[in-house]
Amino acid sequence: MQLRTFLTTILILTAGAVFADHGDDHKSSDQTQTHQQNGHDHNHDHDTSHDHGEEGHGDAHHDDCGGHHGDTFDPGATAFHHIADANVYSIGPLQIPLPCILYNKESGFDIFMSSKFGFDRLGHGDGHYAYKGYVLDGGTVKLVADANFPKEKVEIKGIRHDEDANAYVCLGDNEYPTYAKSTADFGLFGGGITPFYDFSITKNVVSMFIVFMFCLWLFLKVARAYKDRQGKAPKGVQSLIEPVFLFIQDEVCKPFLGDKYMRYQPFIMSLFFFILGLNLFGQIPFFGGSNVTGNLAFTCVLAIFAFLVTNLSGNKHYWEHIFWMPGVPAWVKTILTPVEVLGVFIKPLTLMLRLFANITAGHMVIIIFVSLIFIFSQNGANAIGGWGTVIPSGLLSLFMMSIELLVAFIQAFVFAILTASYIGAAIEDHHHEEAH
Repeated sequence: MQLRTFLTTILILTAGAVFADHGDDHKSSDQTQTHQQNGHDHNHDHDTSHDHGEEGHGDAHHDDCGGHHGDTFDPGATAFHHIADANVYSIGPLQIPLPCILYNKESGFDIFMSSKFGFDRLGHGDGHYAYKGYVLDGGTVKLVADANFPKEKVEIKGIRHDEDANAYVCLGDNEYPTYAKSTADFGLFGGGITPFYDFSITKNVVSMFIVFMFCLWLFLKVARAYKDRQGKAPKGVQSLIEPVFLFIQDEVCKPFLGDKYMRYQPFIMSLFFFILGLNLFGQIPFFGGSNVTGNLAFTCVLAIFAFLVTNLSGNKHYWEHIFWMPGVPAWVKTILTPVEVLGVFIKPLTLMLRLFANITAGHMVIIIFVSLIFIFSQNGANAIGGWGTVIPSGLLSLFMMSIELLVAFIQAFVFAILTASYIGAAIEDHHHEEAH
């Protein structure tokens, strides 16, 4: 029964995160409208572009339209590219197409594979074609913000980015601004509501399904081993999982949840093993490059589940100490009550941000260390600088990777123990002291 509940909870967590995990693009519709208002007319002709070139704008536009990677190596852009979600799954240099499920308010649903964009299988997921008015920019689908843009499959020159990271599609002698995909946060995390929605199976979604299937296989195997080897010492993968499971049970569930721990243990175990699995999966070099637990949409879903379980389980004593604390003067309650109410929402918020920040920071630091090689070698022009940076950069990267393995376990444990403490506080039975 416990195993069934545990696996069901992991499936629910996966499903919830899948539907929310489409909010990594940081360019909003407001940005698109802004650069349109600033005079970037998407229908200017070739001659106008050269006129702009006299001011240092147009020539760069046509050079950049061959691809959005310039001659200067940008470690920041590279880092953000590698931690962002994408409609392309990477295994080493190989780019694997994924299903695109897009909804446009004008044309409705469009479902096709990202290979329709003709991206470079050994590149960064940049599409060479526009399809149904969409383009693939760094692995992310964007909609061209112009009703006159061709809807059939057409070859494009490239995608140009301005200093504000707004994207322009270069087709013929014209350039067209694009919309970023809509996000569910209404702009809270840098997204916004635009004319299309992206429900695609992205690389983070694929990673979640891979980890879920692995967890399903692993725990069914362990359960079968307990059934077949009843009364015998653990063996194989069973001996690996049992001490971890017992540690979380004895050090997290029982101390914080008390006698009711069996009711909430499947949820706590699901959080711990699912987060741990995703953290470790993200550490595998050259396979997927996923950053699921470093995605705010994913950590937000986990925090929402923790919030709902905690507050739906809260007893009278829990809510009483939030809205009107017994034994406290009324004038003090007017100060404490708003603080306690805010705390109900701040607790899951800190869960969300802590996991996101720690995992994202680790990935970015490793990428920055590797980028030092390209910076000091000047993209291969300076062999001495490159070879002189390889060893220290490699050692620093290996050190950070070992730290990341430790962080993978720590952050899964911290998320589980804090969630258990919040639930424990909500279900704790209170015994009032008798008056003497």
